[in-house]
Amino acid sequence: MAEQTAPPVIRDDTPARPDAAVVRDALGVGVAVGLSGFAFGVTSAGAGLTLLQTCVLSLFVFTGASQFALVGALAAGGNPFTAAAGAFFLGTRNAFYGLRLSQLLAVPKAVRPFAAHWVIDETTAVALAQPSRRAARIGFTVTGLTLYVLWNATTLLGALGAEAIGDTAAWGLDAAGPAVFLALLAPMLKSATERATAGIAVLLGLGLLPVLPAGVPVLAASLAAPLVLWFQGRRMAPGGGEKHAGGERDARREKNSRGEREKGSR
Repeated sequence: MAEQTAPPVIRDDTPARPDAAVVRDALGVGVAVGLSGFAFGVTSAGAGLTLLQTCVLSLFVFTGASQFALVGALAAGGNPFTAAAGAFFLGTRNAFYGLRLSQLLAVPKAVRPFAAHWVIDETTAVALAQPSRRAARIGFTVTGLTLYVLWNATTLLGALGAEAIGDTAAWGLDAAGPAVFLALLAPMLKSATERATAGIAVLLGLGLLPVLPAGVPVLAASLAAPLVLWFQGRRMAPGGGEKHAGGERDARREKNSRGEREKGSR
């Protein structure tokens, strides 16, 4: 497997990008994803959550994939604690985003609690795509503000209009959130390690779906990362596949080199 490359270091002396271009891209992402809050509102209401519960989830959880995972597990008859645990572990990825963005954005301490609430897939993707700290801050702020306002507004509209839509399962609206999440994730899978982890997670999640209670397959899919890391460690360890293959190649090169030296001496 190819080694995972570290994200590029963004410096203030990097050539600037026009602020208008950053704002345009951030608005595009914020509006496109924010409108899918309507699908969450409808799905949440269809799962049996009240209007208040639905709106509180969007206001204070504000991470679409986890929200859809929670209401999806509840709609399938899963235990509320299991559903909440699955949503929680799916949302822990935002903590890793925060580790990277804290260095990139370098926001004042007083602003960090508010900025942390906007650390999600979309804001991270927009911020990391910028060539300078100023552009990253603009992209993060505009994306976060646009998405937060639209997501909560459309969540309210979706929950209010759920009765008019009817059976949410027939419309397939519960797939909107995961589809957006996968669309953002796919371009970030650049190394073999990342692609293998994502593939195994999908296989675990889908394969265990028919045999485990709702919400548990999401927890099981999180085992993909340690499995890939364990396998990679085995290959790199003394006597592992890569080490052994490399030793054989070195031995062959040494043998060929020795043969050429003997021919030359003759």
